[in-house]
Amino acid sequence: MGVPKRRVTKKPAVAKKPARGKRDGAGKKRDGAGKKRAKPDDPVVTVRRIHRRDLNRVWEFLKLSFAKVNLETVEYQRPRSMKRFMRTYDEEGVEQLVFEVDGAIVAYAECAHEVLGKDNWINENYFERRKMEPLFVEELAVHPDWNGRGVGSFVMQQLEHLAKVRGLSHIVLEVAENNEHALQWYRKRGFRKLDAAIFMSMSVDTEPELLPPQPVKPRAMPSPDALATEDDTAGATEG
Repeated sequence: MGVPKRRVTKKPAVAKKPARGKRDGAGKKRDGAGKKRAKPDDPVVTVRRIHRRDLNRVWEFLKLSFAKVNLETVEYQRPRSMKRFMRTYDEEGVEQLVFEVDGAIVAYAECAHEVLGKDNWINENYFERRKMEPLFVEELAVHPDWNGRGVGSFVMQQLEHLAKVRGLSHIVLEVAENNEHALQWYRKRGFRKLDAAIFMSMSVDTEPELLPPQPVKPRAMPSPDALATEDDTAGATEG
């Protein structure tokens, strides 16, 4: 009599759970690449090139974004006039990028890969001698309400992407020396100071152009002898 075979009961296949993202120090989930996983309801920032119909809105946005900075700087950190800003739209070779969340402007960037305009601040020879091929950033602004939410980082990623696809080696921009928040933000992303001008001043002891009020002497009273002489002269005349 043969030995009965053992019946092997197969367990039903269980679908594997997807790999769960690791958590960072703050307890936020990250995907396999180490990036924070956005929730479905998180706002999304988009980028597009500017249109003529955007000019007035972008100008008002720039005035708002630089309002506090311009109170503390010698040099305007945005276009000085609306006329100059509008003229930029018609210039060839200038990229004007608008960043939006749900249709609202949250950031703006303006850049060019060559020196343009008659009133530029760039010395091209400086970069040629150093074999640098820069992307010049003329404007970079983030809405104050969106600071610290990754909008500025996305703007910088877009600018860096433009530099890469055009074969440019550096990103060059101007920032006020006393704008500590911006300086720290740029340094954190690898920016280093170039041979740039610094506004300097020396205090001078000033004096008013017009002298202060000067007291005048009182009118002189005639002496008693002078009065007597006047009386004698008057009597002799009457006689």
